[in-house]
Amino acid sequence: MKWEYMTLMLRAHGVFFGGSIDGQTLTDKLNQLGKEGWELVSVFDTSMLQGRTRDVFAVLKRPSK
Repeated sequence: MKWEYMTLMLRAHGVFFGGSIDGQTLTDKLNQLGKEGWELVSVFDTSMLQGRTRDVFAVLKRPSK
């Protein structure tokens, strides 16, 4: 089977005190993409100084057409 991939990036807010992501925004976006046939493969963050989160990335896949 052949796959196509998508990377979704969410910017963290509140960088000076440690970034945070709006969980509902992430949930809504993943549910929308799930309805389009995308499956979540992995989630990871990128760090700034002292381990603060800068961005969160979600990698998704679906069968290619």
